[in-house]
Parts: sequence; C-alpha cells; structure tokens
Amino acid sequence: MRTILTVLLAFAAGVLLMPLLSGHAAPPLIANQLAPALAPATASTSSAPGEASSTEANADNGDDWPNAGPTPEQALYAQPRMIRDAVAQLSPRVAGKPNLYLLAFAGDGGEDVFRNEAEYAAQLFGKRFGAATHSLVLENNPASLATHPLASWSNLEAALNGLDKVMRPDQDILLLYVTSHGSEDHTLLVDMDPLPLDQIGAPDLAGILAKHPFKWKVIVVNACYSGGFVPPLRGPGTLVLTAARADRSSFGCGSDSDITYFGKAWLVNALNRTPDFIDAFKHASGEISQWEQHGKLTASDPQIDIGSGIANQLALWRKGFTPGSAVAFKPAVPAPASTTAITQ
Repeated sequence: MRTILTVLLAFAAGVLLMPLLSGHAAPPLIANQLAPALAPATASTSSAPGEASSTEANADNGDDWPNAGPTPEQALYAQPRMIRDAVAQLSPRVAGKPNLYLLAFAGDGGEDVFRNEAEYAAQLFGKRFGAATHSLVLENNPASLATHPLASWSNLEAALNGLDKVMRPDQDILLLYVTSHGSEDHTLLVDMDPLPLDQIGAPDLAGILAKHPFKWKVIVVNACYSGGFVPPLRGPGTLVLTAARADRSSFGCGSDSDITYFGKAWLVNALNRTPDFIDAFKHASGEISQWEQHGKLTASDPQIDIGSGIANQLALWRKGFTPGSAVAFKPAVPAPASTTAITQ
C-alpha cells in the first residue's frame, strides 16, 4: 500500500532531498548538520503594501504550512535529530517492575483536535500513572514543527527503534495511541501539507509493529472505520481498542472541536476515574453511545480485542503505582465555539 515517492520539493536545495525521499529509513546523521536548528524562514527583501513577502509566499506550498517557521526542507532534515532528542528525553526506566511507554501519533496536521489529543495523552499518563510511565509524542501540526517530531511512517519506525533500546521488551508495555482521520479502506490519514508523507493502512501498521520485539502491546486506533485495524493487529499479548467498528464513522473531529468523542470518553473521562484500560473502554463506550443517541448519530460501535496475557500484565503494571489526581483537559489550541459533531 505504501507508495514510493520521488517528489522533488521546490526549493533551491531540493535536489539534496532525493536520498531522503527515495527510501524510508532515517537519513544519514550528517544531514542534521545542514539544519542544526529549525530556524524560521525569513524574507530576503521587504514587500510593498499588498504584496506577499517571501515568507508568506512559502505558505502557498501547502494549506497547512505556517507563514513563519521552518521551511519544509528544514523540517525534513531535522527529523532524525528530533527523534533522537525525544527518545533521550524520556524519563529513566524504573527497575524491578513493568514500565509503560506511550507513543502518541497525531496524523492529520490540518486539524488541531488531533494535536490536542496526543499532547493531552502524554500529560495524563505522565502525571497520573507514576514514574514507571513514559511518553513520546509524534504530531503533525503547523504550530509544533519545531517542538515535536512529525507523525510519519519513518518517524514511527525510528521512534520504535529508539524504544527498542530503552525498554525491556519481555516485561514493559508499549501503548501506541493513534489519532487521525480514517478511510473506508482502513487507511489512516498522515498529512502535513506539502510534505510528501506516506499513508498508513491496517496491514502497514501491523507490519511496522511486527519488526519489533515488544511482547506486550496496547494499540489504540482513534479514527473512522478503525475496527478494520483489529484483524491484522490482534494477537497474544496485545490489547486493541478502536473508536469505531470496521464499517462505521466515529465523531468529534473537525476545526470546531477540541477533542474527539473517543478521546474525551476514554482519555479524559474514563482514565481519570480508573487506570484499568479495559474498564475505561467499557465506560467510554457507554458514554459515546449516549452522546450519539442524543445527537441522532449512527452508532460508531467502538471495538476491543483482548489477547492472551495482556490483561494480567497490565494489572501487574498497575500494582507499581498509586494513581495521581485527575488531570484536567486543556487544549493546546482551543476550538471555535461551535460544537457540531464531525466524523473522523
């Protein structure tokens, strides 16, 4: 499903990007020397009234790209360094007990709701579930290009490679929380226009995870039609949660929303009451059903698949901490006043 992209970006140094775009492995470390920091792009000359500056013109490369900030080329070259830094900044593993590592992936850069959800998940787990919980966020958003690694296929693989080195794969638990739009053919939208990012389908995600030795996994896919991810992801030691069944939409995204229905119900409401992921899913499913009935929406029907052993391992993880206080949800970017339900 994954397409090999050979697109040259329209920059003066675009030719130098061909090694990066021709393959999916992380680019050589020397590439970081070309863009040691994500410096804002600046206009070389002032503009007359009514004329677009070169910085503003750069925004025309994509609808979501910021007027000021790193250029697409700078953003791409910075990714290996940003992934290494994010892994290095993880809190130290706590010995003698299962640790949980949250990897949040906000795929669509066109709507702030996904960024809000990924960043809140990291705050919630870090503050509420003890020192044996660690968080790393990948997100596509114009406002965080310099602060968070991109949510891309390559960065997902690179982040998992980094976690391989710090986790005990036979004892620790990987929690991958993916939030984005989903399609009827069970493909996640991965977009930070104009960057040529590959989309991730259900078999693709299963294939990426299969390359790594994690014995214990919790995979949460929050998107429309996300139930289609259950068959390729299910297996021993794996808990799969999805926001909808394979042929149904889920709700709560859009530019007028702060957080999705599933994100609010499972992360904000349920996990602030209980650290048990399975019980939280039951609470969240009931709450989502009430919201959908009130809004006269077709039921999304969230799905759960519990692989052998994972419930016991999660219980062992929960024994290692006393849950902290509830963590209030504060969106990184507040949405407009309208609260119309929009499908993911």
